[in-house]
Amino acid sequence: MKRIILAFSLLLTCLAALNAQSVSEDFRTRYQNLIKHVGVSGLGVETLLDRWEAASPDDPDMLKARSDYYLDKSRTVKLVIKDAERYLGQKPYLTLKDSLDRDVNYFEESFYDDSLFALSSQAIDKAIRLYPDRLDLRFDKVTALTAYEKDSPDMAYSALSGLIDYNAVAHPSWTIDGRTIDAQTFEAAIQEYCFAFYAIGSPASYEAFLRLSEKMLGNDPKSTLFLTNVGTYWLIAKDDSKKAMKYYRKVLKLDPENYTAVKNCIILARKEKNTSLEKKYLPVLVKISDDEREKASALTRLQALK
Repeated sequence: MKRIILAFSLLLTCLAALNAQSVSEDFRTRYQNLIKHVGVSGLGVETLLDRWEAASPDDPDMLKARSDYYLDKSRTVKLVIKDAERYLGQKPYLTLKDSLDRDVNYFEESFYDDSLFALSSQAIDKAIRLYPDRLDLRFDKVTALTAYEKDSPDMAYSALSGLIDYNAVAHPSWTIDGRTIDAQTFEAAIQEYCFAFYAIGSPASYEAFLRLSEKMLGNDPKSTLFLTNVGTYWLIAKDDSKKAMKYYRKVLKLDPENYTAVKNCIILARKEKNTSLEKKYLPVLVKISDDEREKASALTRLQALK
């Protein structure tokens, strides 16, 4: 009798789980169909999310959808004038002439309602607590913070720093869209945020770019990807050729045909008018470049130096 009761109990549990899965899948389908027509914060989306939450309060896709809803509701885009050729890494949306025939650059800039942004953060934070190894949820949070903070990505850096620490200590089985990812994919994803910080081009974003790269090097001191980043920081953000070359040489010791390091060594050689250094790296560039025009230019320059 006990075995029969246990089997019946297990059957009921399985049926309940299947029913919950079916309900969640139904809401996902309805949500995807709705936002195709009205957008992530359009008419009827909040009502659907409320019903979805009532039926499945811990569904990560529901929590992500709610985060997206409040994030979109919080965002307003305006055209603003900036006395610059680029702003937050972007070219002007529109350029007009003033009365003195000078360029006036207009950029698209996003502004966020703090209370609605906080609701978006609460939803994605809950999803991360429930599903800590879903890397897509963590990246959703960082991407939102990067957009919110604009040229000073302090919270975005802090979130990524914590993520790197968690990865080093817990060695989680990261997933994105239900697929398990490897260490190289994790590293490449962190590099994407490094590039985003670099592209913003502000003093604070350059510092975040450096600290994030150094954080990754703390776990893998021989990573040519992040050693190159540090060299680029000293080259671009600090205009320190000596320190930049120090890191590029470290990269080339590990990977003699690293394209970025070779190209930047040539840039540094030309900047310092060091023809012997330029002659050293030009043949390497010819060998590793996929760009025929770049190869031809390097060969011409090499001939001119001989």
